[in-house]
Amino acid sequence: MRRIVHLSDLHFGRTSPALLEPLLEKVNTLSPDLCVISGDFTQRARRWQFEEARSFIDRITAPVLAVPGNHDTPLDNLWVRLTRPWERYREYIATDLEPTFENDRIRVVGVNTVNPLAHQTGRLSSHTLKRVCNAFADAGDKARVVVLHHPLEHLEGSDKRLMRGSAKALKALAECGADVVLCGHIHTTHIGPFTTAPGLLFVQAGTGLSTRLRHQDNSFNVLDVSRAEITVRAISAGEEARFVETAAHTFRRAPEGWLQLDS
Repeated sequence: MRRIVHLSDLHFGRTSPALLEPLLEKVNTLSPDLCVISGDFTQRARRWQFEEARSFIDRITAPVLAVPGNHDTPLDNLWVRLTRPWERYREYIATDLEPTFENDRIRVVGVNTVNPLAHQTGRLSSHTLKRVCNAFADAGDKARVVVLHHPLEHLEGSDKRLMRGSAKALKALAECGADVVLCGHIHTTHIGPFTTAPGLLFVQAGTGLSTRLRHQDNSFNVLDVSRAEITVRAISAGEEARFVETAAHTFRRAPEGWLQLDS
């Protein structure tokens, strides 16, 4: 198995300062093979917010794979958002908006789902899906992980609009052998198979640092991954500003999809 720490929605510019050091300490103590950050590094895509995000990334000891979120393009500067939406992200976070990572047990593909023309609602094109599936074509027995900001399925009660192309994406990813989709955006933790694609595991991270909480504490996920079995643990911080494990679920692949072993 290989270990992935999954952070999301850090929102530098609107963070809880007391959580910064405990979060970094916990992430590094877990010694992951890869740290994934699925977008929304900043609150308003200001340069100083990106600088804080860059300083945070530089202190993570594991390799980092990052994709942008909708808050990483300037909301209140329409000209920049339309003409140079990724200039600051590329300067401070990563030049590649859709990076990949691979070792002897996992292949991870990042996807940029942000639509600069629509601040909240994402998009996922047929061209992008083809790229992801091509990347998995020769993955062999490696676990295949997709990272994006916007979820492909919404939880009951969500007031967000679902990303355009989500149903088509779920079908395509399931057919080309993806195992796990990591996402954020909603500031809510979710761990379980997609309802319409049970062969795909849906792992959504809450917000690691933001003060914009949605009925959950600040949190992130840690995955121990193989093609046959995946354990996902939710790590949350309560009032004491200390990140501790609050849930753990193990799934084993079966012909009908991912089966939860600890239910």
